[in-house]
Amino acid sequence: MKAVILVGGKATRLLPLTANVPKAMVPVVNEPFIGYAIRNLVGHGLKDIVLAQGHLAQPIERYLGDGARFGARLTYSFEDKPLGTAGAFKNAERFVDGTFAGLNGDIFTDLDLAAMIDFHKRRRAVATISLTPVEDPTAYGLVETDAEGRVRRFLEKPKPEEITTNMINAGTYILEPSVLDLIPPGVSVSIEREVFPRLLAEGKPVYGFASTAYWLDFGTIDKYRQLHADVLAGKSRFRVPLADGVAVGEGARIDPTARIDGPVVIGAGCRLGPRVRVLGPTVIGEGAEVAADSSLESSVAWRALRLGEGARVSGSVIANNCRIEAGCVVEQAVLGDGVLVRSGARVPPGSKIEPGNVVQ
Repeated sequence: MKAVILVGGKATRLLPLTANVPKAMVPVVNEPFIGYAIRNLVGHGLKDIVLAQGHLAQPIERYLGDGARFGARLTYSFEDKPLGTAGAFKNAERFVDGTFAGLNGDIFTDLDLAAMIDFHKRRRAVATISLTPVEDPTAYGLVETDAEGRVRRFLEKPKPEEITTNMINAGTYILEPSVLDLIPPGVSVSIEREVFPRLLAEGKPVYGFASTAYWLDFGTIDKYRQLHADVLAGKSRFRVPLADGVAVGEGARIDPTARIDGPVVIGAGCRLGPRVRVLGPTVIGEGAEVAADSSLESSVAWRALRLGEGARVSGSVIANNCRIEAGCVVEQAVLGDGVLVRSGARVPPGSKIEPGNVVQ
């Protein structure tokens, strides 16, 4: 069976982090997100994978290549204009033969795909939708099923009094090729809002596969930080090997007076100076230089951070190649690629600084 991953979205809710980086390449504990998705597929026997691309396609292809180092065989499909979730699957139709798995490329999950495929086959479903429970269903589209898992109805963003289930569409599907016949080529179509309701209206066997596997739509900055905290805490099966709460990459140098309270990941080639303090959950990307008496707390920093003496970063996300000079304070902020924060400056909480900007 083949799999199709939708990776063409613009990820506008993650701006400015995604101004130059496609969401599939956004790092999760110093590895591009797409690597986790592919490893989960391969681990359940799905090695033939199609990447349905659009926005910022080249970085994905450069990183993944033919997929051999992941144990996968990759093919790339490209759309010239946004085609929606169903339209993107239709655009990849020429690479699909038979039943296939379809995945939204903005979901971090360790879903048991083998079990889901078996469920789909036993139910003889036309489409099977992965379902996950959420605490507040009012913000989502609910999927109501019967005792056998057959979908009875879809309910978008219900009022509290309308809630009959807390199970929502979790963004992974097993689909028969006949589903693609319902999708016109070259047109933007939503599989969630148009195709699935049509199948239901026509009486087709659509099923929901309920799972308590780890699941998170990390489409916002807050959710992105939560994802790091969850992975470092061991809530996903994608474990980070920590020794006393800390993982240190190859070639990193940490001054003996530095204080590190995990969970913390320090990337390869980093330099942490005297009396530096790092408080988890925090991830520091490769090649960072953290000067004396500075601190990072509950933050995610990408590659090549330069943090000046006595600077403080907390509750923030810092993209590639940022320079935060001596005495600066960055609190609950997001810095795009290449941002420069001048000595002594304070970045106000809630700030989102566009790539290449200078904060005085």
